[in-house]
Formats: sequence, C-alpha cells, structure tokens
Amino acid sequence: MANKLFCRAYQKVMKIGTMLLPWKFPTIVSGAGSIKKLPAIVKNNGVNNVLIVTDTGLVKLGLLNSLYEGLEAVDVKYTVFDGVQPNPTIDNIEDARKMYLDNKCEGFIAFGGGSPMDCAKVTAARIVRPNKTIPELRGQLKVLRKIPPFFAVPTTAGTGSETTIAAVVSNPKTHEKNAINDICLLPDYAILDPELTIGLPKHITSTTGMDALTHAVEAYIGQSNTKNTEEKAKEATALIFKYLKRAYDDGKDIEAREKMLLASHYAGIAFTRAYVGYVHAIAHNLGGTYGTPHGLANAVILPYVLDYFGESAYKRLADLADVVGIKADGTIEGKAKAFIAEIRAMNEYMGIPKGFDFIQEKDIPTIVERALKEANPLYPVPKIMDEKDCEGVIRNLMI
Repeated sequence: MANKLFCRAYQKVMKIGTMLLPWKFPTIVSGAGSIKKLPAIVKNNGVNNVLIVTDTGLVKLGLLNSLYEGLEAVDVKYTVFDGVQPNPTIDNIEDARKMYLDNKCEGFIAFGGGSPMDCAKVTAARIVRPNKTIPELRGQLKVLRKIPPFFAVPTTAGTGSETTIAAVVSNPKTHEKNAINDICLLPDYAILDPELTIGLPKHITSTTGMDALTHAVEAYIGQSNTKNTEEKAKEATALIFKYLKRAYDDGKDIEAREKMLLASHYAGIAFTRAYVGYVHAIAHNLGGTYGTPHGLANAVILPYVLDYFGESAYKRLADLADVVGIKADGTIEGKAKAFIAEIRAMNEYMGIPKGFDFIQEKDIPTIVERALKEANPLYPVPKIMDEKDCEGVIRNLMI
C-alpha cells in the first residue's frame, strides 16, 4: 500500500511539473512528396553540414536518394551514419557521435523508424552532454541543454518519435534498455511523407500500426492527461481503427498511409505528455533481453495488460469503444471488453501472434524487476502492479 501511495504522489507531482515546462512541438510538413521540401528547410535553418542517421536497409532501398540530391542542390554537406541496429545500442550512439564530430556537422536528420530516431536523439544528447555517459542520462530531464537542429523523417507509422521527448538505447552487455526522457529531445521539424511508407512490408505495417495504437491507448487510460492529450489519443485511435487494415491490405493505398502517419503523430503527442504504461515497460525489457521488435512486443502485450487493469480502465476503454463505433451491450464493462476483444481481432487479422515461445523461465525475475523499475513510480497507470502481478502478465504471454 505504501508503495502505491508513493507512486500516486510522485505522478501527481510530475503532472504538475510538466505543466510548467516550455513545451514545443515540431513544425509539420506533410503530404506526398514532402521529403523534397526538407533540404531547403535545413538550409533556411542555418545548417550547412548535417549528419543523416538511418539504417542500411533504407539506404539499399534508395529511399534517401532524393534527399541526397536535394541537399546537394542547396549546397548542404551531409554525412550518412547507417549503422543503426533495430534496437540501437550504446556503441551505435558513440559511433554516430564520433562521425558527427569528425565531420564537423551542425545538425541531424533522423530518417527511418523508431531506431534511427532514438539513435539520433541520444547522439544529439551526447553532443551537448559530452561528460555524461548514456546510463547517466537515463531517466527524466538529465540532458537539459538545447540540442543541435533536428529534423525527423519517419518511414513507419508507429513510433511517433518525431514528436516525443523519449529515446531508448540498449546496453548489449547487460541486456538492459536505457530510457532517456527530456523535453530538449523534441525535434524541430517532422516530415510526414506517405510515399516513404509505401514499400513497408505487411508485418512492419501491422506491428508499427499497433505500436501507435498502444501509445494512444496507454496515454488515454492513464491519469496524467490534459485536454489536448485526450483529444489526440482519441483522434489517433479512430484513425488507426479506420485505416490500419486498409494500409495492411493494400500497401500502396496512399490515403491510408497518410492517415496512419498522422495517427502515429497524434499518438506521439498524446503519450509524450501523458506517458505510457506497463505495456511499454514489459516490451522494452523483452526487447532488451531477446531483441524482440518493439512494435511486435507492444501489439502482443497490449490486450493482456488491459485485461489486468480490469474495471480500473473500463470507463476510459468504453470511451474509446464509442469513438471507434464498436457495438457492445451498452454497459461500460461490455464496451471496454469489446474494445479489448477488437484489439485481439485486429492482431489475428494481421497475423500477429497471441504470445511468445522464447520467454525463458530463468529470465522472468529479471524482466519483472526491470519492467517495474521503469514503470514505477513514473507511469500514471490505472492500477499499480507489483511483482506478482507483473509476473502473471508475463506468464500469460508464454505459449
């Protein structure tokens, strides 16, 4: 009981404290072909030498070619760091930092999904905090310095990283994830170009889309919402229920791709103020332990955590059921359970598994410990988990 009271007190203080922070959100440039506008934006912001942080897969696909051409046309030098791993590591950050300094870069373009975004954000943090290690930057507001100009180009519709204060880095030695949260990590510009997402494989479309849904749902059912986060979470949820299956069924549906980018962005706005919850805490530690892709982990875990919350989340989940037009028996409990059932149905439709066969018994105590260390006391969830509760959810994931 004492621990739960401390968590709630901590969360109330954090909610009040965040209201005093100088929040800013990125300038959005959206629409098909909007990537072509980025070079002039970079130049107009006084950046003449930029580090592009991405991964080898995107480079091989040629998605950055028009960006290269545009930068050259406006006489902006660029260096490409394409060594980002699916779960970026401390070594990734230090390699990117060295490349930034060696080439005398003046800003960042993060191009890709959540991993390049996180890598670029933490590299920027290390640039302005050269005397702090990544573990020392872990937690809340440990950077507290203006980072270099930062331009974010998402190529998946899921993480919302182009509009969040969060970045996560893996420590391959301890298999632990370092979550770094600071308002200074918010990008200056977000380029939402649906053409960059046209070639996404079905399994990336599905898991990143469910990642965005997880952001919206966890933000909305939490206890640190503002009027704006509630609105954005609802808008994101409505868009995802309407357009995710369309994007999954037809990857060239440009309208569905554009709406999913917008949904991801809205969900990012929601959770960067209202926080996430135990779905993310467990997912981060499955990723750290087994390398589980973050969107996949969130998609699988989400309904199980919502089951655990039970009546503490029914009212808010019923609200979301109304938003997306789910038919139910008219009771709050009935609507909430129907909403959870629809999440499971969406997962099944898109081939997302009901659980994982790789979770090992010997790892459960460590996963529980690290998940609760991340979540408590920070995340303003509907109901506080203890070790037994968390272990129960993890065991439900085992198939």
